[in-house]
Order: sequence, then C-alpha cells, then structure tokens
Amino acid sequence: MRYGLLILLSLAVPATAGELSLVPPIDCDLTGPCYIQQYVDRDPSDDASDFTCSGLTYDGHKGTDFALPTYDMIEQGVDVLASASGTVRGTRDGMEDVRYSSLNAAETKDRECGNGIVLAHEGGWETQYCHLRKGSITVKRGQHVSSGDIIGQVGMSGRAEFPHVHLSVRRDGEVIDPFDPDDVITCGKLETDTLWSELPPYRAGGIISIGAAAGIPEFATIRANTVPLPNATSDALVIYASLFGTRKSDVIHLALDGPDGSVVTRDILLKKPQAQSFRAIGKKLRTDRWPAGTYTGTAELRRANKVVERQEFTLTIP
Repeated sequence: MRYGLLILLSLAVPATAGELSLVPPIDCDLTGPCYIQQYVDRDPSDDASDFTCSGLTYDGHKGTDFALPTYDMIEQGVDVLASASGTVRGTRDGMEDVRYSSLNAAETKDRECGNGIVLAHEGGWETQYCHLRKGSITVKRGQHVSSGDIIGQVGMSGRAEFPHVHLSVRRDGEVIDPFDPDDVITCGKLETDTLWSELPPYRAGGIISIGAAAGIPEFATIRANTVPLPNATSDALVIYASLFGTRKSDVIHLALDGPDGSVVTRDILLKKPQAQSFRAIGKKLRTDRWPAGTYTGTAELRRANKVVERQEFTLTIP
C-alpha cells in the first residue's frame, strides 16, 4: 500500500535494537480505552502474520495502528506524540476526517496517509505518522522536535476505516518492525529486544467497549458512541460489545443481570476472524415496564477456554 508522503517499501535487513528509542505516538492508555489494532505484517506471502505469529495485521501492512475506540474521541482531541527526537521532513494537512470506503476512494488516491508527518532521526531512521485530524498538525518542515512532543491529534483522514495514528518506522528507506527489529520471529513469545523505551502492551484481540441499548444497535452508532440508553419502558433491554482482533472459535460471553436476577445471557461462538465486529443479545419487554434498580452488564472474550478480556458496566433504571 502506498501512503503518499513517502512510498512504504518492503521489509528490510534487520535493525539493531537500541539505535532508536521510541515512545508510543498516542497520548492514551493502551490497556483501555485505546489499543493497538494492527501490527506490521511479517509474512512475505499473501497471508498475514504479526510479530507473534498471530493475526493482528493484514497482508502488506507496514506499520503499527494505535486506535481510538470511538469516533467522538476525534472531536475530544487525543494528542499524537513524536516517538523519537528528530527533524520534521514533511507534513500534509487539510484532508477531511471521513471513514474510508469505495465511495471516497478516488479522493485518497496517492494520499492514503491522509494528514501526516515524517520525522528524520539520526542514523538513517525515519518515523511517519498518518491519518491525523484535519487542522491539528502543530509542526513545520525543518522544525526540531523532542521525543514526546505533541505534533498533532489522532484523526481518520486518508485511507482509514477507524480513528487511529499509523506509525511507520524505517531505516534507510526500509520498513522496520519496532516490536522485532532484529527480524527474528519467536512464535508465541513477546520480544524483549525492541525499539521501545517501554514495551507497549500486546493485546491479542479484545473488547473495545460494551454498553446497553433499547434494541440491537447499528455498528455505526456503536463506533460513534451515540447508542441511546434504554429506559423503564423500552421495548427491549440489550447488551452489546464491540470487539477487535477476534479469531475463529473465540467465544464472546454476554450477560445482563437486573434487580430481579438474570435478564439475558448467552455464549456466542465466533465463526471467522474479524478485525472489528460487535455482538449483541437482548430480551423483549413482557410487562408494562422494567423493574427499577441497578443492572449489570458483563462481556468476556474467551479463547481456548481462557478469558482474554472482561468488561462490565452498570445501568440504573429509576
């Protein structure tokens, strides 16, 4: 895939860890609400594999995607940080924060990076930051920035289907995976020899968010964080969970308990891997109103009979 500001090239000769020290390019907790959606694709074939031999990537992906859980966080403003000290080599701004689809593909041709920044570092290193929020870039070509400086905000410009900052790391023009710069893959194990000053958490899929609704919501409203809450006379009570990085045979356990006990519960078997998805279950109203009191929703993502992640919420119906 071409990213506009610079052409991303194929994976390269291994780098030596320690020559570039990186901090995450996003001012947001990566254990939640933010997360890493995708890593560098390490598989040279038409298949895809991240640095742990897992599927948190797609074919030809040449960066790391640090994601926001919902669209409204773009407007709230989440800062993008320089991952290392360097000099601004190039910037682009002015592209709209619109979810990429076939309808606007022509507008992003040769500008897939969207609003972005390229920083040059000593030793032939570069970092590139893509999909920034329109009008948020705070640096200019030739300017020196220090590691951790604010250089913009997270957006959804260019070829982006969700709000995130795509970080590419290159040395002498060749793509380097910051999680495995020596290019030696150890399946099922996290590398300790990386380019990170502090290793970001690796979440092998998980729960982005959970909530309650008066009916099965649209995925777009979940992503936008605009799902209306149910009330005492809603036609149904629904619990939903949005997910990332799920695999075939994963199980999502959903349960909603109210003041009178269990409202609804179900284990849902996932039949295929999905980068992002959601599941929901509910119960229709059979009387004139729902019992007043506190309702607790629980979502668990289970893999090979182990809990990958668990989240809860509470809802009060007066």
